[in-house]
Amino acid sequence: MHQISKHLSDYELSFSPFYCHGFDEMLRRLGLIEFTIAGKKMVELCRQYLQNHGLVIDYQGTNQPYDLVVTCTDVYLQKNIRDKTIVLVQEGIIDSASIMYHLVKRFRFLPRWMADTAMTGLSNAYRVFCVASEGYRDFFSQRGAQYEKIVVTGIPNFDNCRQYCLNDFPYSNYVLACTSNMREVFRYENRLAFIKKAVRIAGKRQLIFKLHPNENCRRASREIRANAPEAMVFTAGDANELIANCAVLITRFSSTAFVGVALGKETYSDFDMNTLQALMPLQNGSAALNIANVCRRILEEG
Repeated sequence: MHQISKHLSDYELSFSPFYCHGFDEMLRRLGLIEFTIAGKKMVELCRQYLQNHGLVIDYQGTNQPYDLVVTCTDVYLQKNIRDKTIVLVQEGIIDSASIMYHLVKRFRFLPRWMADTAMTGLSNAYRVFCVASEGYRDFFSQRGAQYEKIVVTGIPNFDNCRQYCLNDFPYSNYVLACTSNMREVFRYENRLAFIKKAVRIAGKRQLIFKLHPNENCRRASREIRANAPEAMVFTAGDANELIANCAVLITRFSSTAFVGVALGKETYSDFDMNTLQALMPLQNGSAALNIANVCRRILEEG
């Protein structure tokens, strides 16, 4: 959102960390949805980012009205933006069609967020949906999004993976295992099997684990020390830069696989590699500008 806004500086802009309302807001205040982007931890990280960059914060969008809302998810649409003009921007890789996905599609009274990102784009509450590639345009259309609303722009966080090669991370040519937060969002994961797989692939090479920012780092570090004592563990830092310096990337259902594929790394993922190649985000380096132009056109049309 910040990158897009840089191309819209002639407009008045405000930003908000992710928020919810009603019963969900009660759960947030009680600390019961910390595994989501609306949790206190992620909201505070977002707030710090906005403050550090001197951006105007309007938490929960209370300073209405707004002419345009730009958001990176429609699996949860806040009440006070549902009647607004919305531009939806694809954030990253999309979850597979799980049992919950099929249940939510069949029983419309179930909230879309129960199927996680698998329901992205299916609200059809937006004017335009900006997506990563032609492959994703077909992907979302086949799932039920309106084809004519989808515009291929690329997405800012994955449109120039080569930039991550310019970094000061001190290690190189290692095997990198990027963990997931599947357990934190109440999905099954055999973490022991993942660690053993990483150890097997690494062999005698240096093995590094980069933990997901939203997982229980204390538990994850303890498991790695017990089963891969020679491995290094990083709980912070830019995973993309670690991927740029690695020789092999091992991940799960994660957008990090796109970075590995884009940089030509030997990549292991739970996603089919042919599918990843077909969905690969455009490496145009201009996604933010493209999306901003979509926003500008909509604002000018009124």
